[in-house]
Amino acid sequence: MSIQDITILITSFKSDEKIKDCLNSIDNKCKVLLIENSNNIEFKKEIEKDFTNVECILTGENFGYGRANNIGLKKVKSKYALILNPDTFLESSTLNEFFKIITSIGSFAIIGPYIQEQNIKKNDINNITSTNIDGELHKKAKPLINLNLKLVENVKGFAMFLNLSEFSEIGFFDENFFIYFEEIDLCRRVIKANKKIYLAPNIKINHSGGQSHNKEINNEMELSRNWHWMWSTFYYHRKYEGFFSAFIKIFGKLISSILKFLFYFILFNKRKRKIYYQRFSGLINAIVGNDSWYRPKV
Repeated sequence: MSIQDITILITSFKSDEKIKDCLNSIDNKCKVLLIENSNNIEFKKEIEKDFTNVECILTGENFGYGRANNIGLKKVKSKYALILNPDTFLESSTLNEFFKIITSIGSFAIIGPYIQEQNIKKNDINNITSTNIDGELHKKAKPLINLNLKLVENVKGFAMFLNLSEFSEIGFFDENFFIYFEEIDLCRRVIKANKKIYLAPNIKINHSGGQSHNKEINNEMELSRNWHWMWSTFYYHRKYEGFFSAFIKIFGKLISSILKFLFYFILFNKRKRKIYYQRFSGLINAIVGNDSWYRPKV
């Protein structure tokens, strides 16, 4: 097992302020594919000049998390791939810990690290990040005492170590998702195919959470997150449980978004009015079967 057996994959969008911290934490002998959701040629030139182990691929437009990762995964030639968010950085021992686990276990599809989150307010309704779906994650963890691992049903998408040979029949991410639930969907298909997902407490990958993009676009990204959180919630449940079950599950969220929109409209709170309009719009678009078309206006 060597560093050449792994490719690190990062999907970015206007992440100039964060991405270099992430890349600096990666061993420069490790191949990195950076999928940038834009046509920013200057960004590509600068990254590839500063980091000789990085190939930056420009998508030309904002494809989101799943589709951009799929572009990178199809180009990976190594046996394993580590998917990272731009607002992560590795400990010096991270890759070696992955290699130790691989040599100690049999077949597996995905390994995820324990969460090393920073500055996350999980109950902040207007600061939605992947941490808000904790209820969907790490279900039915079964400890493997000798290896200090746990068999789980899913892991978080900010860091996923993939054994690519296990995905030939499953495929990778469902590209209908723009953001949110795509890793839960992938893990669900992995489990259905009777493949193994492990959570590794000894592996540390630091994650700021919701800070992958540059600060000046925070407001627009927040609107986008709220829209897609609702769209993806309905789409995911409809995909596996059918339309009526999904509608029942989101009905309370639909009514809440309408009432809160009206409430903040009366209070002339423009910011929160926009947020709850985005939630309503995301749900309505999902209910009527529209694609996840919304993109941040940046």
